[in-house]
Amino acid sequence: MNLIEDWIQFWPQLLGGLGVSLRLTGAILAVGLPAGLLLALGAGVRNRALRVTTIVIVEIGRGTPALVVLQLVYFGLPTVGITFASFTASVIALGLTTAAYTSEIIRGGLQAVPESEVEAADALGLSRRDALRYVVIPQGLRIAIPPLVGFSIMMFQATSLAYTIAVPELMSQAYSIGSTTFHYLSILTLAGLLYAAITIPASWLSARVEKALAPHRAPVPTP
Repeated sequence: MNLIEDWIQFWPQLLGGLGVSLRLTGAILAVGLPAGLLLALGAGVRNRALRVTTIVIVEIGRGTPALVVLQLVYFGLPTVGITFASFTASVIALGLTTAAYTSEIIRGGLQAVPESEVEAADALGLSRRDALRYVVIPQGLRIAIPPLVGFSIMMFQATSLAYTIAVPELMSQAYSIGSTTFHYLSILTLAGLLYAAITIPASWLSARVEKALAPHRAPVPTP
């Protein structure tokens, strides 16, 4: 069977796996981004104990490989009576990794808000909480949008790790087909093209968003 025939035959199955990957990415971001915002805020509070605890959580999250967290949630927690379905375990594990990394991106965005904006809020009589809610957080998130889009692309690629716990995403489907047909070259090539069909346009979008929101930028940590 040649490359084109493989692609025609297994395209629907791989496309189904791509759909699972996209849903998984959406769920991970829905968990990780709000948690990242909370961690970013926690790292800047005046309470020393809370601030140190938050920073420790972030550093552990960033320092632990996503695959280790994934295996720990799916295979480790059942030993203490906590069991999750593979999809849910993937969302929790990769959501925690997302929270740790995006907290630094968001914190960079919050810190990039001009001090004059904070002073203006104070002059208007806004409380610290209202200044955060109406001034710092909206502007900080706007600054952080480009690197957050870039990180979201990386997390879409990282969903391929979920094949290790039997989530039927794109990589899992490709590996399953390859293990039964031994046509690894054609199947993995098609899987790579499907990943690229999402990541390349998303990367272009990220670049356009970054250009539109320049000169405000937040740093992008490397997983």
